[in-house]
Amino acid sequence: MEREAPALVVFVGPQGETGARVHMLTEDDGLVRALAYGGASRAGRALWQPGNVVKARFVQRNDSAPRRVSGEVLYGCAARILSMPLALAMMQSACVLADATLPEGEPCPSFFGTTVKLLSFIGYDPDVAEQTGLPNYIEWELALLNVLGFGLDLSACAVTGQTHGLAYVSPRTGRAVSEEGAGEWKDRLLPLPAFLCDPTQASGWQDWLNGLRLSGYFLARDAFGQRHLPLPAARQRLLARVEKLVAEQNSA
Repeated sequence: MEREAPALVVFVGPQGETGARVHMLTEDDGLVRALAYGGASRAGRALWQPGNVVKARFVQRNDSAPRRVSGEVLYGCAARILSMPLALAMMQSACVLADATLPEGEPCPSFFGTTVKLLSFIGYDPDVAEQTGLPNYIEWELALLNVLGFGLDLSACAVTGQTHGLAYVSPRTGRAVSEEGAGEWKDRLLPLPAFLCDPTQASGWQDWLNGLRLSGYFLARDAFGQRHLPLPAARQRLLARVEKLVAEQNSA
């Protein structure tokens, strides 16, 4: 097998003295794992960086042989955001979550496009991403849950059936609940930020924190809890950073 395809690098690890193990998200083959000879060299380290979109060339002599990859950078996200802590945290979290949850070899063309769009937004203008990028990131996490088969139903209230005034999500079913439908049970429900139902709604840091906690709850329970694993450290660091920013704003 020999073929070329755009690929998003989501993980890089050492392999021997000069090689690297590279995990990539592709449109037609989903998650792909390969060996990059020379991946630990100076040029290789610049190419194989999580967050980079590359033109990957895959070679595999037979089914039992390891898949090898070489490539060239199409879009370098990582280098653009090294001095932007929040943008960097979003990029790292997205790469780690994709690598840890997506099945190898399953096509995911729509989600591949969604992920590249997110990282392009983060890298194109890191200053904007630092201030307003979190809603895009949270939407991406909800898209990941959907791809994994754990998507939330935010279309209508699970109790009344109404499509307006949705304010909560049931932690048991993942369905939206309106203020009216919540009743005395609202303290047991998860807050649903309005921007997730209507992107035109104004939102701020507390809404984005609630959104991260919402998607994080279902990622922890369904995507990782079923395998008895914690949320990856990169995702936990992103949440902690946003919690700190919200606390600083509230104290000010």
